[in-house]
Amino acid sequence: MGEPLVLTFDIGTQSMRGFLVNARGDFLASCQKKYETPYYSKHEGWAEQKPDFYYEALCEVGKKLREENEELFGDIFAVTVTSIRDTALCLDKDNKPVSDIILWLDKREAENPKPFKFSKVLIFKLVKMLDSTLMLYRASVCNWIMENAPDLWARTAKFVMLPTYINYKLTGNLRDSAANMIGHIPFDYKNRRWMGKNGLTRCVCDVPEEKLCELVASGETVGYITEETEKRSGIPAGLPLIATGSDKGCETLGLSVITKNKAAISLGTTATVQFMTRDYFEPQQFMPAYPAVPNDMYNPEIQIYRGYWMLSWFKSEFAEKECEQAKKLGCSAESILNVRLKEVPAGCDGLVLQPYWTPGITIPAAKGAVIGFSDVHTKMHLYRAIIEGVGFALMHGLYTMEKRSGVKITELYIGGGGAQSDEICQITADMFGLPVKRIQTHESCGLGSSMVAFVANKTYGSYEEAIEGMVRVKDVFMPDSKNHEMYKKIYNEVYTDMYRRLEPLYRRIRKIMRSESK
Repeated sequence: MGEPLVLTFDIGTQSMRGFLVNARGDFLASCQKKYETPYYSKHEGWAEQKPDFYYEALCEVGKKLREENEELFGDIFAVTVTSIRDTALCLDKDNKPVSDIILWLDKREAENPKPFKFSKVLIFKLVKMLDSTLMLYRASVCNWIMENAPDLWARTAKFVMLPTYINYKLTGNLRDSAANMIGHIPFDYKNRRWMGKNGLTRCVCDVPEEKLCELVASGETVGYITEETEKRSGIPAGLPLIATGSDKGCETLGLSVITKNKAAISLGTTATVQFMTRDYFEPQQFMPAYPAVPNDMYNPEIQIYRGYWMLSWFKSEFAEKECEQAKKLGCSAESILNVRLKEVPAGCDGLVLQPYWTPGITIPAAKGAVIGFSDVHTKMHLYRAIIEGVGFALMHGLYTMEKRSGVKITELYIGGGGAQSDEICQITADMFGLPVKRIQTHESCGLGSSMVAFVANKTYGSYEEAIEGMVRVKDVFMPDSKNHEMYKKIYNEVYTDMYRRLEPLYRRIRKIMRSESK
């Protein structure tokens, strides 16, 4: 027997990853399966996947890990899973899927909201959130199903998140962590339980409680790996599956962000800035703080919905030359583009991008915008402007949460795909004017998930002890004061005023497009 190991799976939008992690935070083995088709669209704006797609990918990764590391599999004492958020499916009374999985990227909307009670309409109007509340209603997949597929809803015994279904496939138990309940569901985030019937926003997505899963605390055992799962995945039967939390929550924990002076920045498909705090506060009005992986803490978060997806968009639309060059060199197109970021000065010679490719709770009319174009600008200016635009939006999110909480952030820890670039990390440090720290692995989500199992089995007495034993700062990017002053001026004098000035035009565009589509 060797040292105790955790087998951790990280279910992402683009790939499935599996790891064997020890109590020092070392990844002794890993395997990744990139999805050939991350999702499919039956109609414009839809994003779906077959019900067992992620379970089958997990089994494939687990089997490969075992084949290549048989000698280590006897040392595994627990399994954990962390997953993308707000991704749901419908199950029948036997817990069999009656719908495909609907991903967080799906943009279908319910067109005919049920009238809210008059008293609630008054409250929403009073706090100037009626438009946002209606937007949330329309964006809730359960409401689209009730409106457009009532027969499907009638057959739905359980409406569950993706990790809940994965738990069921692995163990036979339809249970999940409260820290995974992040999506368009009637959840009481402050009290980590299903929302009561009289909850103020229950009307936004009023799924009956009997259609919701059983909740457990992070660190509890969901169930045990079944013999059927071992046959299909190679994961040893009888191992406990430990409840953890969402991908962003595990990432924040894995980045060691557990004290008030730290914030986690995730530069992924969705870019986020997230705190970890014991004091509940709404990061934006009517926007809840999510339940953190530690059961007595919360993750207030500001999300830039398309985030670093915009770099993928840029690559497909403007970087054909770099993509061809990357194939010849055996590297990624992003690595070539990121080196070229140095060709463009801080502030992009006056090019400023607002990265609202998708509306948000407090900005329901938002669209993306780029201003300041002149004949000096190249495609690399646009590439850097995307990175800076996401940075400005994250700065705005950080400052908003600092103001609402009274917390002052002095250190930033960075994760996600974008964090693998030294150039992007340095731009982030310059923009925020704070040290940006990168830990020993870019798989901070998997690290945080495995950490839960080591706390659950008492290897560590607390998450603070686990962080001390499992997380090491590898790189520190110190801000350039001159660049920071440039960014501060652009943020204060230009960026913060963009949405207010452009919002009337966004509304006119939306109105014109809706009238044209009819």
